[in-house]
Amino acid sequence: MTRMALEGFGKSLQPIDEVVIEATGNCMAVSRVLSPFVKRVVIANPLQVKAIAHAHVKTDKVDAGTLASLYAAGYLPEIWTPDAATERLRRLIARRYQVVRHRTRIKNEVHAILHAHLIPQCPHADLFNGRGRDWLAHQPVPDDERDAIERHVRELDRLADDLTILDREIATNSLDDGSVRRLLTITGVNLAVAAGLMAAIGDITRFKSPQKLVSYFGPNPRVHRCRSSRTDQQGRT
Repeated sequence: MTRMALEGFGKSLQPIDEVVIEATGNCMAVSRVLSPFVKRVVIANPLQVKAIAHAHVKTDKVDAGTLASLYAAGYLPEIWTPDAATERLRRLIARRYQVVRHRTRIKNEVHAILHAHLIPQCPHADLFNGRGRDWLAHQPVPDDERDAIERHVRELDRLADDLTILDREIATNSLDDGSVRRLLTITGVNLAVAAGLMAAIGDITRFKSPQKLVSYFGPNPRVHRCRSSRTDQQGRT
């Protein structure tokens, strides 16, 4: 699975060939390398393939035969392949999410240290702003815990710098998108949320209806109103 080996394999194929691969961590890169040599590269959803085809013997040859048979029969569950710009935006959004999660984990560790030593809740709104840090520096904790808190605070500052850089890159890659600008007009939707939505959606025309789009993101809650027969007869709500 090197670029050179994949290019050599691609040269052995015909322009009319179609290639099917399962979705993995590097499937997009594999698809980009093989696409110039063949008619089409299809990426299969491995979970749905597993649900459709149950094999008693699992080998690469058997799996390849299963993918080929499902594709030939028109039953292969495919995943949508994003364009290069959407794929880049997805990577940026994923990295931002990882930084935010890491920052939250570090903050929780600081709170856990204070809780372990019976330190009362910080009187300020944010423990990690200027006033909160000044209060934190005066709390009676053991020296090793103090060192740990200082390391965590330094890491938070580094993560804040990373987050600023990522937000700048996300803005550069998405502010020219009219769909992102329209989403920003919704109360409570900031640039990170709007860009994340558009990165997940990609080409919206791939959804046949609004209901398909809603289902792609998760449950679609509905309200069912029931009225008694007496209410119906009186025409009241």
